[in-house]
Amino acid sequence: MSRTAQNYEFQQWWNKQRHSFLDSSDAAASSSSSSSSLAVDLTSSPTATTKGHHTRSARQLSWLWLLRFHKLTASVAWLTDSSISLLRTANRRISNHHRSPSAYSSSSRLNKIIRIFLILVLLLLFLELLAYRRGWHFTPPSVESAEALVERLYAKWLEIRADYLAPPLQYLANVCIVLFLIQSLDRAVLMLGCFWIKFRKLKPIPPVSYAAPDVEAAENYYPMVLVQIPMCNEREVYQQSIAAVCIQDWPRERMLVQVLDDSDDPDTQVLIKGEVQKWQQKGVQIVYRHRFVRTGYKAGNLRSAMSCDYLKDYEFVAIFDADFQPAPDFLKKTIPYFKGNDELGLVQTRWAFVNKDENLLTRLQNINLSFHFEVEQQVNGIFINFFGFNGTAGVWRIKALEDCGGWLDRTTVEDMDVAVRAHLSGWKFIYLNDVKCLCELPESYAAYKKQQHRWHSGPMQLFRLCFVDVLRSKLSVGKKANLILLFFLLRKLILPFYSFTLFCIILPLTMFLPEAELPAWVVCYVPGLMSILNILPAPRSFPFIVPYLLFENTMSVTKFNAMISGLFRLGSSYEWIVTKKLGRSSEADLIVLAEKESDPLVLESSGIHRSSSESGLDNLNKLEASKKTVKRKRNRLYRKELSLAFILLTAAARSLLTAQGIHFYFLLFQGISFLVVGLDLIGEQVS
Repeated sequence: MSRTAQNYEFQQWWNKQRHSFLDSSDAAASSSSSSSSLAVDLTSSPTATTKGHHTRSARQLSWLWLLRFHKLTASVAWLTDSSISLLRTANRRISNHHRSPSAYSSSSRLNKIIRIFLILVLLLLFLELLAYRRGWHFTPPSVESAEALVERLYAKWLEIRADYLAPPLQYLANVCIVLFLIQSLDRAVLMLGCFWIKFRKLKPIPPVSYAAPDVEAAENYYPMVLVQIPMCNEREVYQQSIAAVCIQDWPRERMLVQVLDDSDDPDTQVLIKGEVQKWQQKGVQIVYRHRFVRTGYKAGNLRSAMSCDYLKDYEFVAIFDADFQPAPDFLKKTIPYFKGNDELGLVQTRWAFVNKDENLLTRLQNINLSFHFEVEQQVNGIFINFFGFNGTAGVWRIKALEDCGGWLDRTTVEDMDVAVRAHLSGWKFIYLNDVKCLCELPESYAAYKKQQHRWHSGPMQLFRLCFVDVLRSKLSVGKKANLILLFFLLRKLILPFYSFTLFCIILPLTMFLPEAELPAWVVCYVPGLMSILNILPAPRSFPFIVPYLLFENTMSVTKFNAMISGLFRLGSSYEWIVTKKLGRSSEADLIVLAEKESDPLVLESSGIHRSSSESGLDNLNKLEASKKTVKRKRNRLYRKELSLAFILLTAAARSLLTAQGIHFYFLLFQGISFLVVGLDLIGEQVS
């Protein structure tokens, strides 16, 4: 047989997946027995040709299994090496763990409750294993028929859990299921609203445009705009935010920039002052303000800046946090919406993230915030002209701020506070989904957790303070119901309550109290469907749908703790902690992005050239030279998450005794998710 014929036969064998292992082995044995007959003509006999084919198949099969064995060995070696590395990292963090002295007292209370719960489930698991070993699972003993003391105690436990423990647990589970379905319905309605907006191409239309006005008409054509950049000890990002604002395509005599520096680090103050002076020399109207009495955090900083006498002629104020970088045409895309619309108080734009692909934590944050802006903000802006101000990347009418009482520091969400008061005063809001402002996501879990604590404790503080004001306001009944039932109760209180209670408390307990149960559709199918809906605004993140679902449940403990502390004023619910930024994009990157994303005519007409940005390496070298020896960063342990990890893994072990497939896998992977977060293995890793 020729070599070409052999290759053709092998190709056929390979494409069709040829024979099973058993058939191939039989063929090889047949070939071996027939090879002892030397009188056979291999070139002419069809039978010999067939047997020769089987001989080659066996040889090829041997190489195939050898290759598979090599891959399996490599996979086992990789898993072993990864597991050893993971154990070493966990052991190092456990041995080097030091509890932060600024731990929240409410968090300590919750941590103690979770520890007691952990001890309880461990005792229950021991009891169930003992019962399983004795065979009591198959023939449950009764108190009358029990002989041994342990058997009598187990029989009594069965009666107690069936008559007294399971009914209230099932009732609580049913309540949480109803809340879960209501919240899922709310998400579905929001998605339908978003689809309707896309289908009908609904979007705000500005009455005027600042494309190319006459130079002579500039004084009357462009309104006076104040731009504020509040910051506090943010030496990593101050340059890029100041540069982004100073290169705005807006007449310089019609724009004033306020750099509101609350830094308590003298070196940082010097660097920011130097940056301000640099832009002053270029002809930009920019001032530096520093408060000696730093009360009220960001709200106090903004309130102090708005009290300046020289601001009486300004009509609008744009606010950017220190890590935000608006495009040069930002003001030209937002200010026109105020023209001829005297009821409009706020124009909010979308955030875009320069580091969304930095690690798994930033990818998961991007999913959440994409849904928030693409769906929640856009739907509320189009249909009811109200949404929560995001605190930055927005433009306010100064009259609207003054009308609602200005900035107040009574909560940690001063942006939501001023938006609610402006809404109660009758002002309308517009959200622009197609105008994006670059910013950073927190890359470490510690920074993200602090941010989420502030974002979820503040709304509960505000709800307590403004509930009566909402009832007394002149809003319609529908808008009052939307504000109280949807904006505050459903999305800020019920969501963290049921997600933590249902999946972290009730589900593990149902494994030890099987008389109460959660249907599989509550554990798996509905959460999976909701995760798909949440991830639709960020379609590139579909590979992370399972980690997203698990991580959202993991974050529920932080959100629940923050919600409780804000609602009942526990612990440090009023502590305002600045989210740490790393300065992922430089000023040079900003210019490149401006050239890519903005209209070339905008850049040409405003005279923005690469030469106008000269901070570059000089200022970076100044920054490095002035840095002090700072406290070394380290990854830490999170006790609540670790305790919940062991609770869920214990419940997963208990579910094996009753062969609950979906519940077991959910508890197992959710427990692993809590373990990964508790060991701080998600987000930025400090070597």
